[in-house]
Amino acid sequence: MRLGARIFKTGLAVTLALYAAAWLGYTSPAFAALAAFFAVQPSVHRSFILIRDQVQANILSALLAIIFVLAFGHEPFVVGVVVMLVIAIHIKLKKETIIPLAVVTAIAIMGTPTDDFINFAMERFLLTMLGVFAAFIVNLIFLPPKHENLLYHKIVNTNEQIIQWIRLLTRNDADVKTLKKDMNKLAESVAKIDNIFMLYKEERNYLRKNEYARLRKVVLFRQMIHSLRTALSIIKSLDKYENVLQQFPEEMQAIIRSQLDTLTNYHERILLKYTGKVKRQTTEEDFNEVHQRKRQLTDFFHTVYEDSLSHRNSCIHFFPVISLIIEYSEELERLDRLEDGFFKFHREENEVNIREKEL
Repeated sequence: MRLGARIFKTGLAVTLALYAAAWLGYTSPAFAALAAFFAVQPSVHRSFILIRDQVQANILSALLAIIFVLAFGHEPFVVGVVVMLVIAIHIKLKKETIIPLAVVTAIAIMGTPTDDFINFAMERFLLTMLGVFAAFIVNLIFLPPKHENLLYHKIVNTNEQIIQWIRLLTRNDADVKTLKKDMNKLAESVAKIDNIFMLYKEERNYLRKNEYARLRKVVLFRQMIHSLRTALSIIKSLDKYENVLQQFPEEMQAIIRSQLDTLTNYHERILLKYTGKVKRQTTEEDFNEVHQRKRQLTDFFHTVYEDSLSHRNSCIHFFPVISLIIEYSEELERLDRLEDGFFKFHREENEVNIREKEL
């Protein structure tokens, strides 16, 4: 069992909310803990947005609850009507993420009949807000997320698995059953990468110089993900047209294998270059070599199509794979040039802080 930062933050937020409620003398601190549980967010920026929305949502829920109780009493159907109104209003405002806590606030206020209802309602409302602020403090101070570090290592690890399968498929050594299982895992990994990237993109640096540097990294990571997706598409196409590949002349298979080996090595070098493990500037000779290999592949593929009627149908079926290989080459070249520009300009601002992955 692995406990992540989100779990620790949730525990800390609940603990802080309970201690704060007890210190302030509230008789029902559990409502503060419940609010803290709902309010924990995976990033500081989302915490700022959430606390603004939660304040508005809880005020609205409290007002509706108080008005309906004073007008119609504590009957269960009244509570149900208020819950429906709270949900409908927040859906209309496109604030679906804060509906659970808004509903909890309304039920907490309306659920227990009491003679001193106004003071009771205020206490429950303040308890809820106390939990929200406790979660905000924890999000802001404790275990700040390191999305850049997490995103980079997730991309590198997923890329390593993709490259392994590309090399196995081009050598006809891939086990089909294992590949099918890993394809599902790779799709899940890419989905997680997209989620982490969204969190990283949402982060804010309130110093303009630092924010510009972060936005340049956002552009780089977006291109890293594009390149990763293209490599994953190549696996799918190679798996789909594996039999077609085996029907090509050995020389054609060798060129495809060599081209993909070159591109996957190139991909690994670009990712290592980001952390300074490979020389930072790619020469024009290196780019020319990539172009030359791309021309060699397309020229030979065209030759096989034109000169061999027996392989013409195979070429037509395999053309999507050739297209993806060319696209992969261009995505990598774009990523490489972006990295070159990143490290060539604004050197003092463009700092990379990637920690080595712990074993």
